[in-house]
Amino acid sequence: MMNRSERRTVLFGLAAVLASRGSRSNAAAALRAGEVETSRGDCFARTVSSRRVLAPDADVFIGDSVGTGVDSSLGLRLGTATKVQLGAETQLRIDRFVVNAGGILNLNHGAILYDHEPGAGPDSLTVRSPFGLVAVRGTRFFAGPSNGVFGVFVERGAVMVVGVNTAVNVAAGMGTNIATPGAEPTPPSVWGAARIAAAMAQFAR
Repeated sequence: MMNRSERRTVLFGLAAVLASRGSRSNAAAALRAGEVETSRGDCFARTVSSRRVLAPDADVFIGDSVGTGVDSSLGLRLGTATKVQLGAETQLRIDRFVVNAGGILNLNHGAILYDHEPGAGPDSLTVRSPFGLVAVRGTRFFAGPSNGVFGVFVERGAVMVVGVNTAVNVAAGMGTNIATPGAEPTPPSVWGAARIAAAMAQFAR
């Protein structure tokens, strides 16, 4: 029979083994979605149990809620062909992502500029937000605050913007507005140069 000291040593050893296995399991479960290309100001990633500072070359993972603070911006590369820029005070969750195939991003607050490289193959992505859903098929587009509403502007390609009861197809050079969460997207229209410049200025580095 083991004495008390020997039992204590065995129990400590078993606890260390289990902890090590748990750490390896958590690391394996965190699937890499991409990495940080640029960061300015307060940039971070949150999970249920942690908060990480994001700097260039840092990894981001499926399940991360990435965000920026005041006067901050963040540039991500997801997979090999997709870039996502976040403006100030933006919260974006990487809900699902398949490298070079698409996924689901949840834009909880703020503005993003999404860019899938032309010629890099098909891209099927959905961006969800409190204002509606944006279905993407290989494109470059803006989504976020603009002229006092939630706006979606397509620079290249096309997207479908879906509200509660209405869906509109937005082609290159066009934009749509959603006034409030639950409102329907407006018919696509041409955005003026000043409005486009103001939207893109949210990602100034």
